[in-house]
Amino acid sequence: MICVFVWAIPNKDTAVFLTVSFLDVGQGDAIHIMTPDGFEVLIDGGSSASILRQLASTRSFFDRKIDLLIATHPDTDHVGGLVDVLDRYQVANIMMTNVNHKSAAAEAFNRGALLEPEASLLEARAGQIINLGASTSIRILSPQGNVENWSSNNASIVLQLVYGDIEFMLTGDAPNTIENYLVDIYGNSIASEVLKLGHHGSKTSTAQEFLEIVAPDFAVVSAGQSNRYGHPSEEVVNRVSQFGATIISTANWGNIVFQSDGNEVWVVE
Repeated sequence: MICVFVWAIPNKDTAVFLTVSFLDVGQGDAIHIMTPDGFEVLIDGGSSASILRQLASTRSFFDRKIDLLIATHPDTDHVGGLVDVLDRYQVANIMMTNVNHKSAAAEAFNRGALLEPEASLLEARAGQIINLGASTSIRILSPQGNVENWSSNNASIVLQLVYGDIEFMLTGDAPNTIENYLVDIYGNSIASEVLKLGHHGSKTSTAQEFLEIVAPDFAVVSAGQSNRYGHPSEEVVNRVSQFGATIISTANWGNIVFQSDGNEVWVVE
């Protein structure tokens, strides 16, 4: 069953382009989206309050509203900073999964989400479509069904951001097993110009078949400089390079900002 959410947001300026910023939060994920219709989405928030500094660089000082916050899964390097986001910003909608995870960061985020006075809480399920105005949509591709007892990474929310003819594939920490599932279920419809490499470029993600189907022009690594995990994996970097995609890492670039007019996508330097 496909669920479609449509939200109208008043009093926001209209932009010319879709802007997608992969924020430098060290060893973690944080993705900020501004649509041409003025919708604002934050996907994950890294592990600490450093997300607040990075968000401040993407918006007006007086803008304290986020239309949709998505926590792909409850690992600390994805939700730790969202606790501070909930304290600082007015969040209209919060999407997460029901996977069990007992880390202090996950429990603090869950408490904050429940206490957010005006937020609608949404449970992510494959098949949902979120329309962000007339121009942009988000397709939830995974997880499928009840993930309460799944591992955290397997339960990652995987989504495709669509603007005109341009797509971004955003995978959380989903491993190869989930990538294989996506290929089997969705086939060529998951082709995307920009791919965020799963699990910070770990060798547990970005399998050859998934890479061939997504066929990205750009591959983004969201990882900390000289991180102790060795992300991104040399094996993954070589595979992506051989495929011909341009690899960009927050460890080297800092914030990575893409813009699109719906026909093309480019990196803002």
